[in-house]
Amino acid sequence: MTFEEHAAVARLMQSYFDGLHHADSTTLRRVFHPRLAYICATEGDELYLDLDTYMARVDKREPPAKRGEARDEAVLEIAFGSDRMARVTARMRMMGRDYLDFLALIREGAEWRIVAKTFTYVPYKD
Repeated sequence: MTFEEHAAVARLMQSYFDGLHHADSTTLRRVFHPRLAYICATEGDELYLDLDTYMARVDKREPPAKRGEARDEAVLEIAFGSDRMARVTARMRMMGRDYLDFLALIREGAEWRIVAKTFTYVPYKD
């Protein structure tokens, strides 16, 4: 893929991290596809949500930014399968947990969107 495509996905991921840190469902709705599949794969906490249900949960949470949590996040990998399909592996630390996300992206027109978020977490290990 081109430098521009990598840059577009990197911008999407910055918005993703910003939206999660600030518990900002408006920002997150711009990065997620309307038909998002949200899947927690942590044993004992398996969860399957659609976008609206997930955004309602985000709206109820106290933002990590408001609690003064330092940001600790990274994109570990961006892989393109075609000009319309990509995968991102990311990690972040917030709300007492270390998260690992596998994100499936599709491009519609000029916009990349996360269509599936599958993740797991473990408690902080300091």
